[in-house]
Amino acid sequence: MWLVPNSTEVELLFGVTCNFFITMASGCTSEDLFDAIIMADDRFHDEGFQEGFDKGTRQGLIEGRNHGATHGARLSAELSFYYGFAFTWKCIFQDSPEPRTRKKLKALENLLALIQSFPHDDPQYGNLQEDVGKVCSLVNVPSDFRDYVSKGEEMSF
Repeated sequence: MWLVPNSTEVELLFGVTCNFFITMASGCTSEDLFDAIIMADDRFHDEGFQEGFDKGTRQGLIEGRNHGATHGARLSAELSFYYGFAFTWKCIFQDSPEPRTRKKLKALENLLALIQSFPHDDPQYGNLQEDVGKVCSLVNVPSDFRDYVSKGEEMSF
């Protein structure tokens, strides 16, 4: 006895939309079924590629967002430390009668103004590295961004 597959079984097995009963009436020949079987490898490869690409894109966005948030928080914590440092020393030097403190006070005011000029609402600020370099030169610390990149978490792919 012959078992006649329904259209869902044919679609699952061969990936084609013509069912067994419509095959003869609509002109869907057995050659179309064999072509679908032969081309299934290419179709599955293309579908798998697209599925992997979409998943990789989503995962990359998630990892990029986490990386940016982590390193942005580190950078803002460091700039906040320098701001507090400069503000404290400005308060100390402001009432000093020594003439040499005027130069130090001017440098501290420049540092405070530079830190206050950072845009807090623009995540794609183009001059970020240059401005951080200026802050680091005023504070006399190296502006090396390799530590931020090398301490990053491993990529998932």
